[in-house]
Amino acid sequence: MKLTLVAIGQRLPAWAETACDDYWKRLPPEWRAEIKTPKAEPRTLGKPVEALMAAEAQRLEAACPKGARRALLDERGTRVTSLQLAERLREWQQDGRDVVLLMGGPDGIDAAFKRTADESLRLSDLTLPHALARVLLAEALYRAWSVNAGHPYHRE
Repeated sequence: MKLTLVAIGQRLPAWAETACDDYWKRLPPEWRAEIKTPKAEPRTLGKPVEALMAAEAQRLEAACPKGARRALLDERGTRVTSLQLAERLREWQQDGRDVVLLMGGPDGIDAAFKRTADESLRLSDLTLPHALARVLLAEALYRAWSVNAGHPYHRE
């Protein structure tokens, strides 16, 4: 399974880049994990938010691997625990498709693009800055992998 994170935005602060890199490097090589970061649409005066999100949706679409399972990260997505995410990873691996995790820009993700997702997941009930959300996602994926691998990282 190839796991791709497609996240709209700019370069992460050094602390977040370091943390994300650390967790991504811990993931198993058979996941072939990668990150793609299409640029956010410039926030110019007078441009409607819907137009900004539509432009970013086109960039997300272009960055999505063909035929991949799409898991959207959204504040209104399904709430999952670490163990439930571990189960999701097992399901994804059994599905046989590559997986793309999608993270929108500052205003979220275009509604029409949301409908193309296979599922929608929530990282937290809190509003998080994108850099922190990416670190949280990387850690959560590593934790879920460790649960499935019987690694002692996760404790109940």
